[in-house]
Amino acid sequence: MNAELTVGEIVHYVVLLGIAYALAFPLGLNREMKAQGAGLRTFPIVAIAACAFLLVGRAVLPEGDAQARIMYGLMTGIGFIGGGAIIKGDQEVSGTATAASIWATGAIGMAVAYQQYAIAIVLSGANFFTLHFGMKAKKELDPTTKEDV
Repeated sequence: MNAELTVGEIVHYVVLLGIAYALAFPLGLNREMKAQGAGLRTFPIVAIAACAFLLVGRAVLPEGDAQARIMYGLMTGIGFIGGGAIIKGDQEVSGTATAASIWATGAIGMAVAYQQYAIAIVLSGANFFTLHFGMKAKKELDPTTKEDV
């Protein structure tokens, strides 16, 4: 296997990682504005790390089971990270939206790694829309709803 990269390959990787970063940034910004621990730094890092793991896997492993195992591991590991954002109190649970968003951010990075930009863009947009407007809609339906960040 050739370990030397061309300038074109480096630029290609930088562009892909940049796209993953850019699509995750608004989600992190939303969580940061809600004063959550997982926010502006966490979300873009999760996206670019997921993207990078799959880019490395694609570069060194054959198509098929080996790459799928990387994806399965990422899905599980990112879910574990998101689980750390969930806080359970006596009568309430908070952080589930942040946890789900961290998991979705990993999927954004994975989609970018496979150059499935439409999936990544729709997932980022839907996630941002849900985070930004979902609580307002939820409170209108049930005014006793507490903020689930």
